[in-house]
Amino acid sequence: MPLYKSVKINHNTAVKIWKIEESYDDLIKVLDLKPQSLERVLGMKSELHQRGFLSIRHLLREFGYTDQDLFYDEYGKPHLKDGNYISITHSFTFSGVIISDKEVGIDIEKQRDKIGVIAKKFVDYEFNYLNESSDDYVRKLTVIWGIKESLYKLFATPGMLFKEHFLVIPFMLQDGETVAWIDYKEKKYRYNSAFLEFEGFTCAYIVPNE
Repeated sequence: MPLYKSVKINHNTAVKIWKIEESYDDLIKVLDLKPQSLERVLGMKSELHQRGFLSIRHLLREFGYTDQDLFYDEYGKPHLKDGNYISITHSFTFSGVIISDKEVGIDIEKQRDKIGVIAKKFVDYEFNYLNESSDDYVRKLTVIWGIKESLYKLFATPGMLFKEHFLVIPFMLQDGETVAWIDYKEKKYRYNSAFLEFEGFTCAYIVPNE
């Protein structure tokens, strides 16, 4: 399947999402991968991960980039050679990319009940407005995790903890947006964030300030 969804956030920022329905062979045959990328994908034990990796390269093509334009730093954070900022994500049958002229982060997660089991590992302040018995508990937890993961990707600073350093203010699922904060080493950073839901998945991302 080609591009699943495209979101134009502002003049310089866009999100693109791919639904991975193609086979490994169909995904790889039209790509020009650099040697390091080919070695990496061939070394993956899971075909699902291979297809996710390749689908990201198809999303790059949708933005007008190739695999040669992408590189990673020592922390594993992706970068583009032209100086634009990029963040990537992959979960089961969906992958996503956000590109902007400012730093960004994105995450796609499958909505699963087991997130409630690990909630105490990444939620603190947010328990003040969450209701464990509500029908939307899992969906809201997934949004919170996705936003915090997006912030972590954006900041890329070792030592940051989801529970202690990130917080997401109260939100309504129908609004599709909220505000998040990083409180780290006596400094506070405010970020606008947005999210969307589709086919049992949640995509969250950081919205750069104009």
